[in-house]
Amino acid sequence: MFLDFIDQVTSILNDAVSSAGFEADDMELGPSQHADLSSRIAFRLASVAKQSPKDVAEKIAGEIVIPKGSLVEKVEALGPYLNIWASRNFIEGTVLAIREQKEAFGGNFSEGRILLEHTSANPNGPLHVGHIRNSIIGDTLGRILKRAGYDVELHYYVNDMGRQIAIVSWALGHFEFDESSKPDHAIADVYIKANAELNAHPEKVAEIDKLMQLVEKGDAATIETFDKAVGLAVSGIKETLKKMNVAHDEFPKESGFIRSGDVSRIVEEIKATGRTEIDNGALVVDLKDYGFEKTLVIQRTDGTSLYTTRDLAYHEWKGERADRIIDVFGADHKLISGQLKATLNAIGKKEPEFVIFEFVSLPEGSMSTRSGKFISADDLLDQIKTQAYEEVDKRRPEMPDDFKADVAEIVGIGAVRYDIIKVSPEKSTVFDWKEALDFEKQGGPFIQYSHARACSILQKAKDEGIWKPEEPINAALLVEDSEVSLIKKMAMFDHMLDQCAKELRPHTFAIYARELADAFNQFYRFVSVLNAEDEQLRSSRIALVDCARMVLANTLDTLGLGAPESM
Repeated sequence: MFLDFIDQVTSILNDAVSSAGFEADDMELGPSQHADLSSRIAFRLASVAKQSPKDVAEKIAGEIVIPKGSLVEKVEALGPYLNIWASRNFIEGTVLAIREQKEAFGGNFSEGRILLEHTSANPNGPLHVGHIRNSIIGDTLGRILKRAGYDVELHYYVNDMGRQIAIVSWALGHFEFDESSKPDHAIADVYIKANAELNAHPEKVAEIDKLMQLVEKGDAATIETFDKAVGLAVSGIKETLKKMNVAHDEFPKESGFIRSGDVSRIVEEIKATGRTEIDNGALVVDLKDYGFEKTLVIQRTDGTSLYTTRDLAYHEWKGERADRIIDVFGADHKLISGQLKATLNAIGKKEPEFVIFEFVSLPEGSMSTRSGKFISADDLLDQIKTQAYEEVDKRRPEMPDDFKADVAEIVGIGAVRYDIIKVSPEKSTVFDWKEALDFEKQGGPFIQYSHARACSILQKAKDEGIWKPEEPINAALLVEDSEVSLIKKMAMFDHMLDQCAKELRPHTFAIYARELADAFNQFYRFVSVLNAEDEQLRSSRIALVDCARMVLANTLDTLGLGAPESM
């Protein structure tokens, strides 16, 4: 609904700017503390017109013509700014649109195909706390893009032939595999033992090198052992992702781009640019004109490819199948992602968009799978669920155990996801489960509780026989400040989706979710709903609660959080 408002504002301002004798193709709209929208266009036009921004703003305001039935109420100049207010048509139209469109409200306004890659952790053990930010950012972005209307395919790119996988494959032949453990944890156990063995006996590293050469040459027996190791780890990783409400559509493997010939082909394409040279026996790419002093190695001295080479082939493949390709990478991939993008540009291929995030950690410190010093995501999720159960038990002791367990799982996973996604990707963060599960703070549980509160109000209204969802209501009666504020906040759902889809900054949607929940709670605090004396007004306010329930549910789903009906 807010996107329609912006479109109408843009049209009205375009006409006024033209009538005032100016030219502009961007109205420079943004949020305002004094109105529903504000335009800074007068600042830009002032230098061209050689007039003060204040005079320009007043001239444009004098030419404003608002069509009948518009979503725009008025446009006024305030100093150099043009402030814009929404009309009652906007307020009432939002309520009616939510009631009509329900779960579809605010979405499906974009089109195009997107391939989004996230997580892609090496299958040498379970996901640990350091991985989950990648998974949650990627999954949330996918949900935002899908709800906006894009055709999104989510990828987990599987490293099934690198050095770490060679070590895992070697380890399965030298150490006992614990069949009773979750497979990714059992893989980590033999991987850690193998690294200790290789450190103690460096001469055995040659065995790892040999395995890597064999798999690249297509040796069937070696490939089979690699596939077995990778399959075990990935099966366990998928279980963990499912616990976090994260799912991928495809799990493309690196080896597929070797066997298809794509890697050999892209190496030749890069050579054809004249950028390659031999450096100590390795084939490297010179990217100095792109700002990279360090060359990019694409072939080892023994002729085998690197992860980067295979990644280039993968990105070329993706670029041929999508309008946009998006990667979620950790900060340690910042250099390589820039080199990858520059190389693709050099050979005329579609470049990916990157979301680079700093790492999340626990108060205990950093983690390393190689050394065995890590806290698995499974352990964290189990701990969170236990703590959430204790919190639910404290608040609802009278409820049965299955209720407490169900709510604890929904709230626990929601707390983890929200606490991770609420921080902008470029900022590092420490995950503290006590903070995340604090019902009094405006985190995941607060938003989920707001949805549950709306459900409770509606159930009570039904029980008392004062709410019939199918009956029409009079949205014109919703005039209180807290009612209007809530409606305007709900109307912004599509705008927030659009902004996040364009800027790839999902934390802003998390902020919106918190503000929406707060607006709903302020509304319920300041106006009487079930006890409103006027029957029509009461029906309209109950309908507004129902609208809030639907938009809160849509918002929670977009963030990958459950929407409990009772807490």
